[in-house]
Amino acid sequence: MTQNKILLVDDEPAFRELASRWLAKQDYHVKTAGSLDEARSALTSFDADLVLLDLSMPPHFDPQVTLDAMDEFAGRPVIIITGHADRDLALKAIELGAWDFIAKPIDPDMLAVVVRRAITKTTLERELTQLKQASHSPQGASAYIGHSMSSQKVRALVERIAPTDVRVLVTGPSGTGKEVISRTLHDLSHRAAKPFVSVHCGAIPADLLESELFGYVKGAFTGAEKDKVGLLSLADSGTLFLDEIGEMPLAMQVKLLRVLQEGTFFPVGGREQKYIDIRVISATNADLLEKVREGSFREDLYYRIKGVNIETQALAQRLEDVPVLLQSFLQRLQRQQAKQLQLSPEAVQWFRDQSWPGNVRELKNALESVASICPQGRITIDDIQLLYPTGERTRHTAATLPTSDASLDEQVRDLEIRLINQALEKQQGNRTQAAKQLGISRQGLIKKIERYGLTF
Repeated sequence: MTQNKILLVDDEPAFRELASRWLAKQDYHVKTAGSLDEARSALTSFDADLVLLDLSMPPHFDPQVTLDAMDEFAGRPVIIITGHADRDLALKAIELGAWDFIAKPIDPDMLAVVVRRAITKTTLERELTQLKQASHSPQGASAYIGHSMSSQKVRALVERIAPTDVRVLVTGPSGTGKEVISRTLHDLSHRAAKPFVSVHCGAIPADLLESELFGYVKGAFTGAEKDKVGLLSLADSGTLFLDEIGEMPLAMQVKLLRVLQEGTFFPVGGREQKYIDIRVISATNADLLEKVREGSFREDLYYRIKGVNIETQALAQRLEDVPVLLQSFLQRLQRQQAKQLQLSPEAVQWFRDQSWPGNVRELKNALESVASICPQGRITIDDIQLLYPTGERTRHTAATLPTSDASLDEQVRDLEIRLINQALEKQQGNRTQAAKQLGISRQGLIKKIERYGLTF
């Protein structure tokens, strides 16, 4: 049986020694610290299940300083120890999140009871949360939902590389589950108990991205009134997820390259080198090789982050996944709304017949919108048409194309030109992504563009 770990923080060596012996007899693994700074240092390598914290310690001997540090022990029960049975301090400590309050001189039996109650209840709560998550969420690689060959290949690849530290680049259209894949890679890795830090490289202004990633020291620039820990440090020992890395400014790419090469960096304005151990997972809907050719993305960084490439497909290319995705989203909605929800066969077919340019994200949002106006819990085609009148959001199939007196070859030519133009417009002229959307090779698309004399 695994021993529960206790961190005992008290400035009196004799009390630390005596209390450690009491707790060791109860089969606890005890580590001691003589100050808040020592406690912070200890917690970097000692994952305590409970903290016994003296209220008055050097150098300040001010209970308020200790109370202000309570947030640093979040996630662990904290039992406050004091030499003064002060009711007001007791209430204030509990108000700030302390589990209990115990006054010196301490009765060993009382201490054992209080510690056992705190650890037992916290352990039960943690296990209950894990059980709820296990019953409500897909496990492992199955979090990436779908029956298509594409989805099966993604899951198989995730299961193989998750336990390693290989860097991963997840590519594909927006809304196809790139962050789901990245989180699953972390959850199945040996770093699962450590932080998963997500950074959207395009959402943070270029002039702030460096300080957000690297942190800064007090006085580094106007407004830097105190040191700030950067996202790289927060991800130490865990996983750093760089979302939309294709939007990272070139200047920042150079600095990130050094981090990946050496595992070190300097905070903005700082002279002390920081060391980190992180796994990097990147994602983008851009064609990074095209960006390399254009000069907007560094080739050396591309090969540093690439490692293994996992590519997702647009939902339009794997429509057989739509029913199983709908079922998963419905189950989630049922838990949130505490009511039964069903889709009529006609409603399922309607969802199956759409092109979903926004992919899985758009499918999920559409289902949630329709479910919100469904009064009886059974979603029908009539409910759908209240939000999406007939003719909207349907795919252009042969049955819906207008009739024409032109020859079949001419109609095919016109249709190809229209679809190519739509794909190029949607992908902002990116031929590789447009080819993927159309389901043809990049070279095949270029040949069609030349054949039809298209300019985009």
